Amino acid sequence: MGFIVLALLAISAGFLGALLGLGGGVILVPGALFISSATDWITPLTPQSAVGLSVMMMIFTGFASSMSYMRSGLVDQRAGLVFFAGAAPGAIVGAILNGRFDVPSFNLFFGVLLIVLASIMLLRDYMKPLNFFVKRAHTKTFVDQDGRTFTYGYPVTMAVMISFVVGMLSGLFGIGGGALLVPAMLLLFHFPPHMAVATSMFLVFLSSLVNAGSHMTLGNIPWANVLPVVIGGYIGGKLGAATNKKIQSKTLVIILRVVLLVMGIRSVMIGLIG
Repeated sequence: MGFIVLALLAISAGFLGALLGLGGGVILVPGALFISSATDWITPLTPQSAVGLSVMMMIFTGFASSMSYMRSGLVDQRAGLVFFAGAAPGAIVGAILNGRFDVPSFNLFFGVLLIVLASIMLLRDYMKPLNFFVKRAHTKTFVDQDGRTFTYGYPVTMAVMISFVVGMLSGLFGIGGGALLVPAMLLLFHFPPHMAVATSMFLVFLSSLVNAGSHMTLGNIPWANVLPVVIGGYIGGKLGAATNKKIQSKTLVIILRVVLLVMGIRSVMIGLIG
């Protein structure tokens, strides 16, 4: 039973993660902690081992979705490598800090983070475009599947600084970093939504390799639960990437807002009750 439940959870997490560029940790981490605490179906999990499980899944979710997005020409590989330069050391720092959390405090801070991100995305349509960074960067143009033309760009130094924070939060909460990076790419650097998601998943794959190594060293990988999660994450990643290409950019942003807000409120409530 535990194998099937974890696999289904990972498919759902991988699907939404690849669809929205989140990596899937926003679904898997709270879901796995709930299953662990409410049933005896799986090996008991701590916040640290739930994060370790999440980063293992994201290797396969990131790989499956990145390959699909690359074939469609949606990944800005240079941007992904620039972001990775900051995210890699950040992931190591986050993995070390992760050991300081117990379950209630982990859920509380995790939920607050998601609610803040959701609020930013909800207010996005009412915010004046932030052109400061794009004006100081080498820009590119991209025409999305809806026929809209986007001009985007990023100063390398700022991109590395932001991705360091993204990597640290990824190592800390096991969320893949996309929950923070995608809003930053949309609001600060004017990335097209589909390209932001695709490039984020490329970064999720690269940073998850570093993340997993860090958590292995710290003994945070619950190996007994890994197999169904990586299988489900790979399947979900392919399905999410395929679905992403079929929906409109505006719909993609709306789904991102709702998922972040719902998961954030749920996590805060669990943290306060715990």
